[in-house]
Amino acid sequence: MIEDNEKLTPEEIAAAEQPVETPEADPLAEKDAEIAELKDRLLRAVAESENVRRRLEREKADAVAYAVTGFARDLLGVADNLRRALEAAAKDGTVQGPLLSGVEITEKELLKVFEKHGIARIESVGQKLDPNRHQAMLEVAQDGAEAGTIVAELQTGYVLKDRLLRPAMVSVAKAG
Repeated sequence: MIEDNEKLTPEEIAAAEQPVETPEADPLAEKDAEIAELKDRLLRAVAESENVRRRLEREKADAVAYAVTGFARDLLGVADNLRRALEAAAKDGTVQGPLLSGVEITEKELLKVFEKHGIARIESVGQKLDPNRHQAMLEVAQDGAEAGTIVAELQTGYVLKDRLLRPAMVSVAKAG
């Protein structure tokens, strides 16, 4: 033992005050660190599996909701042709009676099926041009119309629930 404290340096005094580690204390600290690491890995793995489950549920819901997208796009041409036939018959006046009413009923039935499956027309005329829903084909001078307002619809656009199936092709009023 050292009897004279004045001969020791401050580092030696601090080292002497440190508790001496026993062989039993070191393995416990290692085991505690290993337990903490394993617990962290377990929590991360559980969180990851929960995220994967949620993502798969979301993807499944989207697949169910939008499974008819390709088929719906194909039917849009049919709806367009029925509308063109009705407009041509109205202009011409030669097609009357049962044929005309049959085409009208067919178009109404098709639109009812569209509505049943979440397919809706995009209302365009009188609206501001929305590049996410409309495709401007022409820019025309229009008295009384504000610039950027849709003045005519060249082809109807459709959405499936909240997704765009086909943009509406429109004519837009020009500035000045």
